[in-house]
Amino acid sequence: MNNDKNAAVAVANKGAIFEGRDRSHAEIMVIISALMLAMLLAALDQTIVATALPRIASDLHGLNKLSWVATAYLLTSAISTPLYGKIGDLYGRKKIFQISIIIFLAGSALSGLSQNMDQLVFFRALQGLGAGGLISLVLAIIGDVVPPRQRGKYQGYFGAVFGVASIAGPLLGGFLANENTLLGVSGWRWIFYINVPLGILALIAIATRLHLPKFVTEHQIDYRGASLLSLSAGALIFVSVWAGITYSWGSWQILSLLIGGVLIGALFVLNERRAKEPIMPINLFKSSIFSVSVILSLLTGIVMFATILYIPEYQQIVRGYSPIKSGLMLFPMVFGIFVASISSGRLITRWGHYRPFPIIGGILIILGLWLFSGLTLSTTQLTLGIWMVVLGLGIGLFMQVPVLAVQNSVPFKQMGAGTSVVSFARSIGSSFGGAIFGTILLTRLNSHLSTLLPQFKGKINASSIAGGTSGLVHVPLQIQDKIFEAFVLAFHDLFIYAIPVAAITLIFAFLLKEIPLRESGKAYAEGEAFELKGDLA
Repeated sequence: MNNDKNAAVAVANKGAIFEGRDRSHAEIMVIISALMLAMLLAALDQTIVATALPRIASDLHGLNKLSWVATAYLLTSAISTPLYGKIGDLYGRKKIFQISIIIFLAGSALSGLSQNMDQLVFFRALQGLGAGGLISLVLAIIGDVVPPRQRGKYQGYFGAVFGVASIAGPLLGGFLANENTLLGVSGWRWIFYINVPLGILALIAIATRLHLPKFVTEHQIDYRGASLLSLSAGALIFVSVWAGITYSWGSWQILSLLIGGVLIGALFVLNERRAKEPIMPINLFKSSIFSVSVILSLLTGIVMFATILYIPEYQQIVRGYSPIKSGLMLFPMVFGIFVASISSGRLITRWGHYRPFPIIGGILIILGLWLFSGLTLSTTQLTLGIWMVVLGLGIGLFMQVPVLAVQNSVPFKQMGAGTSVVSFARSIGSSFGGAIFGTILLTRLNSHLSTLLPQFKGKINASSIAGGTSGLVHVPLQIQDKIFEAFVLAFHDLFIYAIPVAAITLIFAFLLKEIPLRESGKAYAEGEAFELKGDLA
């Protein structure tokens, strides 16, 4: 009897899933706008705090805990991303999404009210816990609202939002941090307060305009899997934050975290193979489309940080630009990402094919990295702008395809979990990209300093001039040019080392299979086992 009842509920839910599929473009855009706003808030808060950290640490007298403000957010948002995806699949995404927005807003408000660094670190962790849901559930909800064939057009907007946020975050953070007070409140506190009214608008729009099915079947939460995933991901994220900065890559602390993270990850995989309702369904990895998309997302995250993070650093160190000006100088890259994301999404919808875009994007990224490897002290800003457009176009063509390919291939009941794994992979890739290329930059800088200034070997190194122009105050004028030359050569090496990673990404783009994008949501529901009969077989 219970089985019959559950079956009836499942059929009812299956039919309800696509009740809103005939929404008009105007109705969809209201929902999409709210989702874009939610993703913008989460994506901005990954980077907006970075340029304000010195000012925050000074005001709260906690310089020794400065790095934890960013780490706490990164840790909880990355760990919670796959959990939200699975829970959304089990209990319905709208309610879980609203809860994640409320958690994020609470964390934002409390972060702005923090009176010491301990409070700020804790509230940033709370904020990250909500952000994990914003990032993963936004992309999954698009799959609920828009049929696969039409999805590329709308997902292009989100690729643009993510790219813009990656660059606008440090710019806005620097501007607010430079304001002593704004409306009677310390400027840096507005980094957090600004989220509240915008988040409330998104929450109201979601509550009133987004209508999704409610799931009433009984479920069993995989607590063991969630714990193992959190421990494994946490260990690897600490590696990405500490390696090459706090501890060397060969230190026992980093090696212990690496080995521990991998071993716990292996236990997580074993657990997921036996779990009744796993957090991360291992059967999805039998699909080449899913596996390749996850790898593409991971590699894209790594390559993005070799470009978005270190081009402003070149502008600040070598050219002496302020954080705000260096952010403004990235406008050509923002333009390239925006144009490529929007146009590729529309072309995917028109043609029904997504495979060519990551291939073209991969080629453009390799070209852009090769161009940037030719940096010199005299490279003009116009030349840099052209190179940035090339990189931006490549990134924009790449960003949305892994999510689109996964959502079009996995069973609908696992779409949230599948989408969140792709988002999780990009977060981990971004973390490791920053750590790996940061280490490359510092190592090559020390090498070039030793070559160009052998008489100062051991006295002048990356640590002693880490502040760039400001760190050269006590350095004799006659050797400053050599130091800047060493910086330029180090950036040259960084981009050269990034090219093989981009080349591997391109190889996987060629390996990405393509199945027809379904024209309607109903076809998706009825074809839930499409890939199970084909690619998964």
